[in-house]
Amino acid sequence: MKKILGSLFAALGLALALQAHASPTDPKAGVDYQVLQPAQPVNVPAGKIEVTEFFWYGCPHCAAFDPKLEAWIKKQNKDVVFDRVPVAFRKEFEPHQRLYYALVTLGREREMTPKIFHEIQVNKDYLLTSTTQADFLAKQGIDRKAFLNAYNAFSMGSQVARADQMIQAYKIDGVPTIAIQGKYIVSPSITDAAMQKAGNPPKTEQDIFTATLQTVDAIVAQIRDKKL
Repeated sequence: MKKILGSLFAALGLALALQAHASPTDPKAGVDYQVLQPAQPVNVPAGKIEVTEFFWYGCPHCAAFDPKLEAWIKKQNKDVVFDRVPVAFRKEFEPHQRLYYALVTLGREREMTPKIFHEIQVNKDYLLTSTTQADFLAKQGIDRKAFLNAYNAFSMGSQVARADQMIQAYKIDGVPTIAIQGKYIVSPSITDAAMQKAGNPPKTEQDIFTATLQTVDAIVAQIRDKKL
């Protein structure tokens, strides 16, 4: 996640910076969130609101964000459709994309994602091959053969390609990033910068995460009320 840690405890900006108004509960385009141009098509029925997290298993900020995000997901109304897109900024991280999509095939991605973050971030087992992934998942009660079949399935190539296309279309250059209804981009990095400019620097990374999800809530509410 770009620049998030370097600015956490930065000094207050110049007085002119205070003119930028940052409010997670009343977010402003270009300050608290970005408007994607061009907007991307959504894959949800009319009346539903699509919320997509772009993430990477190898990202410590994604791991730190995940518990708060999961709690947020559980509180959403039925009109909010949440999805994830695994990001690989380099080819050698594609196994993490395949890991996620294989778990989706098995219906185990929500259960296993926190455990994978812990294995990578805490135990430093980076799970960069199908073999190490299968070994780890077998310890979690997931059938090794079923996982490898999903990992190596012919359709996996198209799933990874679609994820990569979305990363480009949404102009994702850091994670975690959240896209709402194919048009509105929110991230802890954007939130951190907005809070800094408003003269309200966050004390912790968790403060940034809280404000980020407040911004998402506000945008979802405005879409629901047809104000966006």
